[in-house]
Amino acid sequence: MFGTPRPHLIPFLACWLVIMVEGYDLVVFASIIPTLLETAHLGFTPESITPVATLALVGVGVGAACVGPLTDRVGRRRTIIGCVAIFSVLTLALPFSTSIAMFAVLRLLAGVGLGAVLPCALTYVAELRGSASWTTWTMTGYHVGAVISALLAVRLVDDWQHLFLIGGAAGLALLPILWRWLPESSAYLAGRDAAARGSVRALFRDGFGRATVGVWVTSFMGLLLVYGLNTWLPQIMRAAGYPLAGSLVMLLMMNAGAVVGLLVAGWFAPRFGLRRGVLGWFGASAVLLALLALRMESPLALNAVLFLAGAFVFSAQVLVYAWVTQTYPIASRGTALGMASGVGRLGAIVGPSLTGALVAADLAHPWGFYAFAAAAALALLAMATLTSPARDGAALVDAT
Repeated sequence: MFGTPRPHLIPFLACWLVIMVEGYDLVVFASIIPTLLETAHLGFTPESITPVATLALVGVGVGAACVGPLTDRVGRRRTIIGCVAIFSVLTLALPFSTSIAMFAVLRLLAGVGLGAVLPCALTYVAELRGSASWTTWTMTGYHVGAVISALLAVRLVDDWQHLFLIGGAAGLALLPILWRWLPESSAYLAGRDAAARGSVRALFRDGFGRATVGVWVTSFMGLLLVYGLNTWLPQIMRAAGYPLAGSLVMLLMMNAGAVVGLLVAGWFAPRFGLRRGVLGWFGASAVLLALLALRMESPLALNAVLFLAGAFVFSAQVLVYAWVTQTYPIASRGTALGMASGVGRLGAIVGPSLTGALVAADLAHPWGFYAFAAAAALALLAMATLTSPARDGAALVDAT
């Protein structure tokens, strides 16, 4: 990355900042769930807060699924800028909600923009440099944003409204940067007249059907883990007997581990292959999540397992995204990544919903972690069946 020519580096950094703000805005809600429940803000209860968390992820899923054909038709640049504007304005408005219904609607609509921007930005970066490493490096922004969210939540846990104001303002501040420094993808411009552009049916042609289904299953499980943990980890750890401040630090530790995991994944993938990386990362995730089901008295041991779990769990799904960007042709790459993310968001809905039900039934610990370990194992099995389709040399590097 450090030897990258400046014309590539500036757009990469712009996309990294977009993903950082997206990560902040997506994770910040998890940080305030214990506070909303303890203060009964707007009348929130464990039963009513779970649908709000779920609706937000429905919006994320809709945005991710719909953005693929859009970005393949109108371009990466305009889509990214539009998504950032949408979720920033809605995030700013959220602290002023006067009812649970209003809170849920704003979070749902913000989720559309948040879900759409990630696959579009990852597609842009993949076309910018054509390297799987760049995809993993870009996603470190997500977890840097999540770490910032957790750090600020520890400080502002009683003034949670400020957390949303900070996220929305940061997104709006990005807009002039994107307008000035984010040109349209040259790969998109070169191939924008392709006949199959923006077609979901193209994902099942020319030997891609099996890969598409397998990636969807893997993404479902991968995002179940990411959103289940990011939404409910503080509350699960509180149910296990850990203090509130400590549970927020645990969320921070897991997302800090994710940054390291992504950097390691970016080094690993070009040398040993993306498919091997996905298999290894999900396998390690299953083991580490099962370990978290145990009540650990040693803070050092607990934080070490949380850090390692974050390193593998949160970067495993990014390796799946990288595999998609290196496997599908340019004309359908945005659609392929958007649909993988969009179908995967069903897992993002199931994960928090399932975990929320376990929290409400006082079964979050240890059964939440056992369920997460099983999901990681299923993702491993799904990816084990896949190989990259042959398409006359159209695949980029690091696809297998």
